[in-house]
Amino acid sequence: MDVRSLLFPPGATRHDWAMDAAMATGLALLTVPSYWTSGSPSTLALLSSILLVVPLVLRRHSPLITLALVSFAALLQLIASPLPLPSLVSIPIVAYSVARWVPGNAARSVVVIGAIGAVLGPLRWVVPDPAHLNLRQIVWFALAWFVCMGLVLTPYAIGRRVREESAAHEHLVANAAERYRSLTTEREQQARLAESRARTQIARELHDIVAHSLSVIIVQAEGGRALAVKKPEAATEALTTIADTGREALVEMRRILGVLREEEARGTEFAPAPRLEDIPDLVQRASDRFTLTVNGQPPRISAALELTVYRVVQEALTNVLKHAGPQARATVTLTYSPREILVDVLDNGSPSGEQPTQPGHGLRGMNERVTSMGGRMVARPRPSGGFQVTVVLPLPATAVR
Repeated sequence: MDVRSLLFPPGATRHDWAMDAAMATGLALLTVPSYWTSGSPSTLALLSSILLVVPLVLRRHSPLITLALVSFAALLQLIASPLPLPSLVSIPIVAYSVARWVPGNAARSVVVIGAIGAVLGPLRWVVPDPAHLNLRQIVWFALAWFVCMGLVLTPYAIGRRVREESAAHEHLVANAAERYRSLTTEREQQARLAESRARTQIARELHDIVAHSLSVIIVQAEGGRALAVKKPEAATEALTTIADTGREALVEMRRILGVLREEEARGTEFAPAPRLEDIPDLVQRASDRFTLTVNGQPPRISAALELTVYRVVQEALTNVLKHAGPQARATVTLTYSPREILVDVLDNGSPSGEQPTQPGHGLRGMNERVTSMGGRMVARPRPSGGFQVTVVLPLPATAVR
């Protein structure tokens, strides 16, 4: 700590200056006139009394300077007056002020100066002739020393205690502020993570909807074009499937985007999320080369788990349409057991089909869905040709059949 901050510790406000000035003025009015009524005053004693109380104006702004001025004034009074004067009441105030606002070992200087004054003062007041001491003078000297030391040590101890409590309070406030900043930072990070997860989830939903719908539309359009001449009624059926698929994709995209646009979501009704009973229609509309087998009775599960099963089947069939070739066939098997749901999608592939060798966004998003539900997924080429997607999703204990 530098000398300036030691001599002039910060913290004295305008209100503090006004209070200290009022206290110094009040003590001056109470102590100095009383000395005039006690006898013929000396100029030095009067000056020392004034100097003992006036520096109290600086007690919070400059405690050590106040201590030096008061110590000098007390020494003058010790020389000028054989008896203690009322203006010495400023000494306990200075002891408290130094202990309260001066940091570290520098505050102990008031104890050292007070101990010296506690010896010199009683010697001046009680022992006029140190060469001829008697028992009565020794007793009075001891009592006077005890009182003088008490008037220094007691306010010093109170001041140090108040300073320690104030420092502890400031430390608690600083820790609370740091914790608040940490919590704010943590909340911001959580908000960013939540936003990132939401963007990933929305991107995954849009990928599943758009990729599947476009794949179905492309397959149906190509098939309808090939059958337009030979079987016009088949072309009409293909066009109907294209229209239904596009309409369903549009509804689902509006549902997802409605979450992002709250003001539009309030005034628009959207279709519910796909469920288990929608899977047969999904397989049928995707292609006539796909078949569905259901083993067991569908359980009553959460909407999130139902959506996961639906999206797994949807993405697996989308990959078949995109990669397995125009003649490939696929079998979707749903097995509902008491503890889990098994989804198995197998296709026979085609020599001309381009099977994926590395997992793309679809397989990655599918795996993220399955993992978030506590399940596991296997996606790999089949030894006999084609591709396999197998997903196992555990059922919660509350699932009801």
